[in-house]
Amino acid sequence: MIAVNPMDSASVLAAFGALGVLVVVFAESGLLVVGFFLPGDTLLFPAGVLCAGTAQQPPRLSLWQVLVCAAIGAVVGGQVGYLIGRHGGRALLARTSSGRVKGAAARAERLLARYGYGKALVIGRFVPLLRTVLHPVAGALGVPARTFTLWQTVGGVLWSQTLVLAGYTLGASVPHIDDYLLPLVAVVVVLSLLPLLPEARRARRARRDSRR
Repeated sequence: MIAVNPMDSASVLAAFGALGVLVVVFAESGLLVVGFFLPGDTLLFPAGVLCAGTAQQPPRLSLWQVLVCAAIGAVVGGQVGYLIGRHGGRALLARTSSGRVKGAAARAERLLARYGYGKALVIGRFVPLLRTVLHPVAGALGVPARTFTLWQTVGGVLWSQTLVLAGYTLGASVPHIDDYLLPLVAVVVVLSLLPLLPEARRARRARRDSRR
């Protein structure tokens, strides 16, 4: 039997291929504490690389299957997260003891208030940790279902397809790219965290002002 580490993208892809992409992206897109620790960006990008067929090690994945599974997982996961938020999401967030979950939920609420529903739901998809709590928070805040469905679908498809196709393009153009996969994944993670920097600066400025 193959031992699978659900937090290790290489392990998930080797064991389940495109189906693993669907399940992990689904969970990460709205199952709160469960999805909070699962790979998203770090699964989609390597999956795209493996679709190019130039990696030295298996598995070899089908591009169309990965794209479809990634889109389905992102969109359906977002809807489930929204429903969780609509039916007891605030109580669930209040019961969690994880400071990271509570902090991400507060950032999600500020994002929705600052940018409006449409822009926040698209931007939030590209930010790790935030995208897991954004959909339940939107449900808890009573974001209209039609508005939520439209913009979370746009964000989910854009996020999932962009990362897979970026990995595929790089994998098809650079020989033996799997030799550099780990540092490339680290770069993807760093880039995905960049949208949080302005908020972090504002939070530090607010703390300084409150001490005066």
